[in-house]
Amino acid sequence: MGIKLATAFLAGVFFTFFLDFFFILGLFLNYIQAQEIDVYYNILFADHQSYFLFFSGVVVFGYLFIFFPSTKFASIIFGVCFAIVNLTQIPDIGFYMGQMMFEKDNQVIHEGTHQYIGKIVYEGRDTTWFYEDELNKIIEIKHKKEDNE
Repeated sequence: MGIKLATAFLAGVFFTFFLDFFFILGLFLNYIQAQEIDVYYNILFADHQSYFLFFSGVVVFGYLFIFFPSTKFASIIFGVCFAIVNLTQIPDIGFYMGQMMFEKDNQVIHEGTHQYIGKIVYEGRDTTWFYEDELNKIIEIKHKKEDNE
């Protein structure tokens, strides 16, 4: 039983990772690159995981492929999930999903004596990409590093 559980876990991780990879790829191609945001795919992938969804997928797909009696049914479920996830590869849908996940409207950012009014397009580890209403363009605002030494 222990081997079967380990196999189910690994199968679940593999299939869920596969779906996750293509979902984030669609966001990267159709939202991040479309707006010329300078973020590496690996960072985007690591920073925007829904651990609840990921581990739910691990459990569901692990169960379906290892314990469920019909592999054909499991394959159909996976195929449908793969088709849904790949909708982000369509530029309009990928862009819309990126907006839903990353954009924050009606934001005001103060940096020194400057005040920026607009929307956050993407907030990364070191930089925030901000659409400034007055300038009508995306600007990069570097995060200030705090020294705790």
